[in-house]
Amino acid sequence: MNDQQPYDPYDPYYTQQPQIVGYDEYGQPVYQQQQHQQHQQQGQQQQPQAPQYDPYAQQQQQAQQQQGYGYDPYGQQQAPYDPYAQQQQQHQQQQQGYGYDTGQQPAAVDTSQWNIPQQQQQQPPQHQSAPVEEPAPVAPPAPAPAPEPAVPGQRRSAPDGDYKTDQFSFIEEPDADSEDVIDWLKFTESRSERREEARRRGRSRVVALVVVMALVVVGGVGYLWYAGKLPGFSADEEKQNTATGPQKRDVIMVNLHNTKDKATSTALLVNNSTTKQGTTVLLPNSLLVADSETGATGTLAKSVSDSGSQGTRESVDTLLGTKISGTWRLDTPYLENLVELVGNIDITTNAEVPAAKKGEDPLVTKGEEQTLNGQAAVAYATYLGPDESEAKQLERFGAVMQGVLRKISEDPKGATITVETLAQILEPPMTEQDLGAALAKLAAHAKVGDYKTTVLPVGEDGSLGEQATQTVVKDILGGTVSAPEEGAALRVGVKNATGDKADTEAARVSIINGGYTFVDGGTADQAASSQVTYGDEKNKAQAEEVAKTLGLAVDAVKKGKAPPNADVLVTLGGDYEGS
Repeated sequence: MNDQQPYDPYDPYYTQQPQIVGYDEYGQPVYQQQQHQQHQQQGQQQQPQAPQYDPYAQQQQQAQQQQGYGYDPYGQQQAPYDPYAQQQQQHQQQQQGYGYDTGQQPAAVDTSQWNIPQQQQQQPPQHQSAPVEEPAPVAPPAPAPAPEPAVPGQRRSAPDGDYKTDQFSFIEEPDADSEDVIDWLKFTESRSERREEARRRGRSRVVALVVVMALVVVGGVGYLWYAGKLPGFSADEEKQNTATGPQKRDVIMVNLHNTKDKATSTALLVNNSTTKQGTTVLLPNSLLVADSETGATGTLAKSVSDSGSQGTRESVDTLLGTKISGTWRLDTPYLENLVELVGNIDITTNAEVPAAKKGEDPLVTKGEEQTLNGQAAVAYATYLGPDESEAKQLERFGAVMQGVLRKISEDPKGATITVETLAQILEPPMTEQDLGAALAKLAAHAKVGDYKTTVLPVGEDGSLGEQATQTVVKDILGGTVSAPEEGAALRVGVKNATGDKADTEAARVSIINGGYTFVDGGTADQAASSQVTYGDEKNKAQAEEVAKTLGLAVDAVKKGKAPPNADVLVTLGGDYEGS
């Protein structure tokens, strides 16, 4: 119960006591704040007129007391006292100042049930002369709103609207300083971009330089390898390394016919596709060859004029153990046209060729890199000076042919067009396409310097010597590639060591009649006994048959070294009795 005396509005000596608005959690009375009472007293003093008697005041007071405590005689609704409200408000302000919210703690005592509803104002009676002016109601303090979750880094303003420097972790700089910082950042960024771009350009240049250097090195090494100038991979070393193995060779025969004096010159054009080498092998006219049909022995010049291109080719094949693909008959007028078609030739001449008439300038001047037209080329290829051997004229013919090959196109189509332009009739089986393709391959070697010219060495009697068989026949023309094809006749070489030339002819007749191919092996120092030698074991039985055909003992047959151009070699000694 409240022991406070009731408020008497007509008692001038009444001193207003603090009003009890409730009890806290410990049972202690909670009084209305003094501040609100002072405001109420001030409001009463400022009223111009004294309140008049209200017959309903007693009833209203009783009704308010029944509703709850905290009655205000001036009709103002007072907020219940909350001892934690001020602490919570201060706590919330501190939290807002530091930018975070820890939540609102509930009050220790729930005073919401003690809130006194606002009393309705009663209209004064109409019989009153003037209405009593009620004091302006004082609005109760608004309850503190629930704090919103604070955003990290965001600052809120103070309740009075002013910003405090302690609410921020930094002080905003002036605009001029901010622009300077932005300009400095832009300058630094642009400078960094320029440096990075310079580095990228530098790296690109280095990569490009490395690529160019690599291409130059690879190209240089490739050229040296192709030209045969790379140490360890030169053409000569490659030839030496592969000479002992099987090699692929293409051979064509060229017969030069001089239409003025009917003289002939013969050469073999050899393309070794294994060693990438080209060679012109010059055959002397004194070379002894056997006729392919009768087996009769004669010179090469006689075979060309009597047996023609085909018979001569077969005789040379039998003698040298080669396989010639075709014969190119080249008369001097066609040679002249050929030189004109390729645009003259440049060669080194070893003799001066005089003009046909005295007093005129020589057709060919001696010296290096002499330019010859068609007429001069023919004159130099057929020239044989006084007291000169036949080999000198063959060397000049070979020089002209090598000069022509250097000017012919290495493209088979281009070389074929040159041959077709000659309008020359070729002897079978040679065709214009075959000749053009062969010349193009030889031209490819001649243009890069992988070409040479040599003369086949022969003895005074026209026979092949040991030097010829080992150097030219074996290394250039095929070496041991002399084995006959399956079904072909056995090649028998005959070397005369009796001192009587008639014994060679007698042995030739016996060998041909026995179904063998005769190969003239020339002469040798006199020997007392004959000997039959075979190189391959499979030819042993046939070697014994050859010995019986010549009337020699079987004991004379031995395994040894046969010449490259024969399967069996017979050396006629003093015990040979020719028929």
